[in-house]
Amino acid sequence: MWLRRSKTKSRVHNAPTTVKFACSSFKDVSLLNDDATRAGGGEAPDSPSTPSPSIYHRNRSAKELLRSLSHPAFPRHSAETGREIRIWGAENSVVVYFTSLRVIRRTFDDCSAVRSILRAFRAPIDERDLSMDSGFMDELQRILGESEKSKLTLPRVFIRGRYIGGAEEVRRLHESGELKKYLEGLPPAEPGTCEACGAYGFVLCQKCSGSHKCYRGKAGFRSCTSCNENGLIRCPSCSPPPV
Repeated sequence: MWLRRSKTKSRVHNAPTTVKFACSSFKDVSLLNDDATRAGGGEAPDSPSTPSPSIYHRNRSAKELLRSLSHPAFPRHSAETGREIRIWGAENSVVVYFTSLRVIRRTFDDCSAVRSILRAFRAPIDERDLSMDSGFMDELQRILGESEKSKLTLPRVFIRGRYIGGAEEVRRLHESGELKKYLEGLPPAEPGTCEACGAYGFVLCQKCSGSHKCYRGKAGFRSCTSCNENGLIRCPSCSPPPV
């Protein structure tokens, strides 16, 4: 004879549930770290003395970090001498080596963006267009110590004579607010457009009328020594004197 099993009521303890989460970005990690700190007895969330940074600034800082790692800065010291790259005699201005040609779209866009950023600060800018005067190419090679022209990417920026870098470096300094500190104390640029050159920085040579050829009697026509290969000279009204 089988005994009937008695039904007993047993209490079932609920197991503690575990919270699962996933972090998909840097801002999620920072938010979770802040929440964990507050839950662990840290600073109260309503404390006015230590305000928590916004999500926008956290995300911006993460992007700037990734950008700085993916775009290394130009070397600011010469590989040959190890000295800091400088332009002597340009301590009170900004020198920009660029090109106005649209042959390479990315280079042209970078040059235009850098010039627009610097012009917004009303700083005195010495713009040296390599497409208008090939002598600027030789000058930049000598300053940077580059023997191959193919390695000279544009633009290249010098502030107070010190080498800053190219387009990425100028953009990063502008976004972080450091570019304004670099330009503080410089004399303001003269407002308006130069009437002599129309903001091009060059005018026709008066000796050869822009032909780059001069007639010298029995010697015939010879190259003009007062202008560049395009028959141009730097505008005497708005361009700084040669160093």
